[in-house]
Amino acid sequence: MVKFVSWCVSLGSGTSGGTLAPLFTIGGGLGASLGALSLALFPHLGIDVRVAALVGMAAMFTGASRALLASVIFAFETTRQPMGLLPLLGGCSAAFLISCLFMRNTIMTEKIARRGVRVPGEYAADFLDQIQAGAAAAKPVVALRADQSLDEVRAFAQSGERGATHQGFPVVDGDGLLVGVVTRRDLLDPRVPGSERVRALLRRSAAIVFEDSTLREAADHMVREGVGRLPVVSRDEPRKVLGMLTRSDLLTAHRQRLDEVDLAEQHLDLRALARRRPA
Repeated sequence: MVKFVSWCVSLGSGTSGGTLAPLFTIGGGLGASLGALSLALFPHLGIDVRVAALVGMAAMFTGASRALLASVIFAFETTRQPMGLLPLLGGCSAAFLISCLFMRNTIMTEKIARRGVRVPGEYAADFLDQIQAGAAAAKPVVALRADQSLDEVRAFAQSGERGATHQGFPVVDGDGLLVGVVTRRDLLDPRVPGSERVRALLRRSAAIVFEDSTLREAADHMVREGVGRLPVVSRDEPRKVLGMLTRSDLLTAHRQRLDEVDLAEQHLDLRALARRRPA
């Protein structure tokens, strides 16, 4: 009890201190106490108080650190008691589940999280790495010809036709091959006379992404190039535009991931249930 109180004061005050030894001490004491109580109430179960202390020690550390297998293996290797392996697995698994339900962070990362540093507790594959750019790109492509006048293009942009509201357009030559990308802002810039051709607005070569590249690669390429849209091309014909990939397409892919997560996660939030009051 004294160890528990001193440990709470140490952690609550924000000072740095060890957690491993106090967790083992408190967990072992609680496990032994519960084992002795269960043995007194149910003597026919044949509960070994020593195994109960071992399980309590490992379960306490599991709940605090969420290192399930490490706690089980550590306790088993320390004692070399095969009869304690099954209780260890059961007690540590229960502690792990309870910790996940009631604690956002582990005791090892709580202080870091309070400083504003996000500490992920679960690791999953990047969803954007699972989708190819060709599958997420907008099709069919609404392209502008390099020899079109700005008056013609501006009339199209204000016509309300399909694709006229896009914020960026690929520019192609007479053979339909990519020569650059122009934004809606540049097209509607009043400082540029309408007699100019679209090619006059091209300031750099087009940044492209291949259709078999992942959305993660495309997002990284957007950041490096400082652009918000990428023409999607094939590796065999790198100047033939197959689609346009924008930042909105990346967000749409994330929305798909969120919809799948919402559909798959059918879990019971015990904390919300405990706060709910009967009508």
